[in-house]
Amino acid sequence: MTTPEMRASDGDRDRVAEALREHMAQGRLTVEEFNERLELLYTSKTYGELARLTADLPDTDLHNLPARSAQPAKTPAVTKKTDLRAHWAAWATVVTINWMVYFAVTLSSDGSVYPWPIWVTGPWGIILLLNTIFRDRGEKR
Repeated sequence: MTTPEMRASDGDRDRVAEALREHMAQGRLTVEEFNERLELLYTSKTYGELARLTADLPDTDLHNLPARSAQPAKTPAVTKKTDLRAHWAAWATVVTINWMVYFAVTLSSDGSVYPWPIWVTGPWGIILLLNTIFRDRGEKR
């Protein structure tokens, strides 16, 4: 018999995460709500805290939730767009830092400095651009 004060295991948290993913896929949770609850989920320590995350959702018996399947869950289009934005944001951050370092080195040196950041900016940017173009075409079909 479990009580709300009992400590939850990693497996319990994984089952609740799977239930939250399913509720998001069914449209009961927005991506923002899902992300907020997921953050709270992995800081939860007791069954009571886990139950509060799913209290307003139907059919949420924490002891009878299916274990996470071996197959990856289908991701909605919103997640794909968010994932693509995250890749572009990472690229922009790394490129900005590299060019800032390059300009700092150039200003502090006597001669010209080889523009080495092009080797970070170019190939990674081209791959991201191709991925963006072909991913969009694949979704329109």
